[in-house]
Amino acid sequence: MQLGERNWTEIAALNDRVVVCPIGSLEQHGHHLPLLTDSMIGSEIAKRVEAATEEIAVFTPMLWTGASHHHLSFPGTISLSQTTYRSVIEDMAESLIGAGFRKLFFLNSHAGNIVPAQSALLEVQLRHRVILPELYLCVGSWFELAQPELAALGLVQKKVIHACEWETSVIQVTHPELVQAARPAARRDIDSAFWSPDHIKNNRLSVIRTMEQGSETGAFGFPDDATPEKGELLIQTATDVVVRFVKEYATWPRVP
Repeated sequence: MQLGERNWTEIAALNDRVVVCPIGSLEQHGHHLPLLTDSMIGSEIAKRVEAATEEIAVFTPMLWTGASHHHLSFPGTISLSQTTYRSVIEDMAESLIGAGFRKLFFLNSHAGNIVPAQSALLEVQLRHRVILPELYLCVGSWFELAQPELAALGLVQKKVIHACEWETSVIQVTHPELVQAARPAARRDIDSAFWSPDHIKNNRLSVIRTMEQGSETGAFGFPDDATPEKGELLIQTATDVVVRFVKEYATWPRVP
């Protein structure tokens, strides 16, 4: 069910539902994928999750811009600053809380959104923890929620990176006409046991670098290994896990 397709008099009757808020980005994805890649992937997963949770959840439209300042060296990226993005997430949450909803789930498709979204929801929860002990706020990325299941699919990559095998495969399914043939990754690697700029290794720490400092083309991973068959497998596996979570989340008890 889409929140935006209801009228305001219907909202009170929906307050017991989980609200799913898809959040993405509009940022460069190398030479071969569209700027809206993250939002396209998130929208497809949200659409499939919505179809499977129509009795327990209500969905907001995709928030198509995110915290992407680290991509601004590549033209076309539209980004909100960390401060602005936190304020947007806070205001969205406060609006939904004010409407009577008590279980919010921000379904994320862009890694740069994770830290500011978590920070924003913490601030909101701290404001309401005494008067609304039943309030649940969470943010989860499809690629983290379903990481064990996705890693077990037998693909070249064991995790999503950026404009990579996974993202390219999914866009080949959702928007094949927008995928360009040339897929250069051109990543700059570092011989380190602790950190890799493309996150293919299990990084032990966070090194703060912008996108162009790690890749000349803005892409990482192995996009040449992408196929539509892999894309459908990735989308459906992620969808199944997110559906499982939303159904469980709907049963979490209200705190007395």
